[in-house]
Amino acid sequence: MSARTLVTGIGVAAPSGLGVEDFWAATRVGKNAIGPVTRFDASSYPARLAGEIHGFDPKDHLPGRLVPQTDRVTQLALVAADCAFEDAGIAPGDIHPCDMGVVTAAGSGGLAFGENELRKLWSRGAKHVSAYQSFAWFYAVNSGQISVRNDLRGPTGVFVGDQTSGLDALAHARRRLGKGSRLIATGGFDASICSLGWAAHLAGGSLSTSDEPERAYLPFDEAARGYVPGEGGAMLVLEDEDSARARGARNVYAEFAGYGATLDPRPGSGRPPGLRRAIDAALADAGCHPAEVDVVFADGAGVPRLDREEAEAITAVFGPRGVPVTAPKTMTGRISAGGAPIDVVCAVLAMREGLIPPTTNVELSPAHDIDLVAVRPRTASVHTALVLARGGGGFNAAAVVRAVD
Repeated sequence: MSARTLVTGIGVAAPSGLGVEDFWAATRVGKNAIGPVTRFDASSYPARLAGEIHGFDPKDHLPGRLVPQTDRVTQLALVAADCAFEDAGIAPGDIHPCDMGVVTAAGSGGLAFGENELRKLWSRGAKHVSAYQSFAWFYAVNSGQISVRNDLRGPTGVFVGDQTSGLDALAHARRRLGKGSRLIATGGFDASICSLGWAAHLAGGSLSTSDEPERAYLPFDEAARGYVPGEGGAMLVLEDEDSARARGARNVYAEFAGYGATLDPRPGSGRPPGLRRAIDAALADAGCHPAEVDVVFADGAGVPRLDREEAEAITAVFGPRGVPVTAPKTMTGRISAGGAPIDVVCAVLAMREGLIPPTTNVELSPAHDIDLVAVRPRTASVHTALVLARGGGGFNAAAVVRAVD
């Protein structure tokens, strides 16, 4: 690509804060946002903790006509997109609508909306089902609603791949910029904290059943027992550097510099997992030597086997304790498609402040030879960050984010 891909705007909706500044104020000090589920009655389920966004009323942020048409996941995505565009300073007419697009990642679509309408179908009959059910549940609805609300008439798409899809979406946005688009809004969201979504989480077999918010989700800890789900995500405005400079972009947070993706081999094949190859591909794509990386934002599955595989991949690339590693998602839970975009936002904010947020509550297992930034934040000069994500089914993705001099 002839020009770099720049991050010029960010918006966040996370359990630890709605909006970038509130989110970072909580994240930088390690404030826990995991607690008992309140969005439905989870008392009869074996898992009862989640990272929920409290105090969010869509009517405070969106037109009244839009609220009954949309699931919570779309409402959060729309609000984060509004924040990202405002942060980027994009005004109507700055860029032609056909030169702007949107690519999002989805974990499960509008599950809560769909569940409510199915309940109406079973209990009251088909005539009581909302007409908006036809699209409110769909994986691509966030891309569609964001494009309509912001008059984005360029390339539009959606990626579905659990945790990795957030990085896949950002990488595809970069590809679209390389093909001539000037701006792509991109990111990922999930909001599956409802009884239907909970059943899906439980079926995966990796959900933590601890009732202790501070000890339920512990990646790289000997006491790791699975993950805690969270909700939310992040939107980023990506622009071609030439276009951003030409319009006088007021914020240039970082460069989305490299990306790699792989698929793990079939279980029992004897071949190694694919995460290291994804890391190598992302570094090569960015023209980046491992010694240049200042921090790794880990996937942090909280499942012993997956934690071991990730720690081994990091050690293989960077050497024993060769680079600081953090997983701030221990404060929010794993947010599926929204998790990696939030980590990318964490990376650019770490560059801005010179501070690596902590992996809260975790005591590093001696089995993992990594330099985990645990319990407390660490002051550091952050110029280059590596973000990792792994999804169900063996998906691996890695991205390099680099400060712009």
